[in-house]
Amino acid sequence: MIDDAAWAGVDPVLARIYSARGISKAADLDYALQGLAPVGSLDGIAEAVALLLEYADKRITIIGDFDADGATSTALVIRCLREFGISNVDYLVPNRFKFGYGLTPEIVAVAAQRTPDLLITVDNGVSSIEGVDEAHRLGMKVLVTDHHLPGKKLPAADAMVNPNLNNNEFASPNLAGVGVAFYLMAALGRELESRGNTGFARIPAKYLDLVALGTVADVVRLDKNNRILVQQGINRIRAGQAVAGIQALFNQAGRSMTRAVSTDLGFVVGPRLNAAGRLEDMSVGIECLLTDDLAIAAQFASTLDEINRQRKDIEAKMRQEAFAYVDAMDGRNLPHCVCLFDADWHQGVVGLIASRVRERCDRPVIAFAREDDGILKGSARSVSGVHIRDLLEAVSTAEPGLIIRFGGHAMAAGLNLEESNFALFADCAAKKLAELYPDADFSGAILTDGDLPANAINLNFARSLREAGPWGAGFPEPVFSGDFHVDEQRTVGENHLKLKVRPASGGNAVDAIAFNQAGPALRGVVQLTYRLDVNEFRGFESPQLIVDQIVAITSAR
Repeated sequence: MIDDAAWAGVDPVLARIYSARGISKAADLDYALQGLAPVGSLDGIAEAVALLLEYADKRITIIGDFDADGATSTALVIRCLREFGISNVDYLVPNRFKFGYGLTPEIVAVAAQRTPDLLITVDNGVSSIEGVDEAHRLGMKVLVTDHHLPGKKLPAADAMVNPNLNNNEFASPNLAGVGVAFYLMAALGRELESRGNTGFARIPAKYLDLVALGTVADVVRLDKNNRILVQQGINRIRAGQAVAGIQALFNQAGRSMTRAVSTDLGFVVGPRLNAAGRLEDMSVGIECLLTDDLAIAAQFASTLDEINRQRKDIEAKMRQEAFAYVDAMDGRNLPHCVCLFDADWHQGVVGLIASRVRERCDRPVIAFAREDDGILKGSARSVSGVHIRDLLEAVSTAEPGLIIRFGGHAMAAGLNLEESNFALFADCAAKKLAELYPDADFSGAILTDGDLPANAINLNFARSLREAGPWGAGFPEPVFSGDFHVDEQRTVGENHLKLKVRPASGGNAVDAIAFNQAGPALRGVVQLTYRLDVNEFRGFESPQLIVDQIVAITSAR
């Protein structure tokens, strides 16, 4: 039951949507910064600040990661440190094709050429046992900031901040790497302000646009704390206060910053940034986020856009090959965990392929590509109810040495193994998943928010839904289902279906678009599973249904 008093002044449909997402009252939708979990409550942060202050006059190198979370984390820390007066700081991002992920001994050797006194990892490091040891051997201190789940053994870092370490009671374990970096910079700013540096405590909040972008792009769960970070960042973007690189990426994509929402970050800006790390070097993405010159940022954004176009072409070919493989199998005979490998696949794109195939076959998928001679790099994507990193750990325990290394989260993980062990791994992963998760749901059922009243399918309510977020992982954008008459239809682009439909219960016609769903002509009444959005064309706004699924019900007579 919805408590009407708790939702006074809120549209009843919105109240129902929020209640289904665990929100009990309108007051819980207050996303002011004051609602963040206290900075000092994150374990290890005091020790990390002390280490930073000890080395403030020394040479510091940031070791980043090659995705959007890593890029935003790197840019955030560098910008904040420089504004704090800690100027002798640079960064190094491992090239995924030469060094792989994280603080490896090999990347430590490269960093050592710059003679840093302190290494700071962002969005990586919790599994870098050998890398930290090598840094110490070469006389460098190491501060690890990460959000990935720890293994059984931790690196001997001089300080470590990670909300997912055992016995950490921080209120938001779902922080992205950039969220962890923000908390560290916020703590450092407060400490510096307490020492007489007026205004330093407010510096990190200037870069909440970076925090929002990295958080949404990394698809971490948007709990209350993350929603505050994301909404505050979106507010800065809408107000024209984003860093030049984010402004340039919005402009390159033809999106309006004044209308920015979380899906713009996740599906428009984030992929352009991620493309650099997938195909080339993430340094171009980081430089885009570091410059304050709009003209230079525009050049970087153009380069990122071109790289993203190349990524799309590569992904399309790989996706077609992966779909052909799973489609050739009887769906009833698909293994519990689908493992795919092709010798010609691009290792920077296998994560996207795993996601696409998971959507197609509704079960965990691990896609592999060759990394080095004889070594495969795998990227795993899971479904609700199956913790993919725990599955990899179970496989590693059952077959010691089968997996060379692995790490990740509940829904996504990465690993390496020998190519000769691919078949053994695929078999073991499928069996272990069936053993650990016998009740896993592979039905592909779409959970919806039910029927949307015909009188709510209008521009005003579509606008309300856009503003009702931020939507994202763990706090999904509302999805509705209902019956509609098909008035018109045509194919647009290569495979998209453009429709004009009317609620079967009565009401006005509304435009609808079903991406990648062109097919036989639809007649009569269909059941649609859809999202209600605002379509803007040449300055004119109208409601539009974004259709996820179409089921024919009756034919026109």
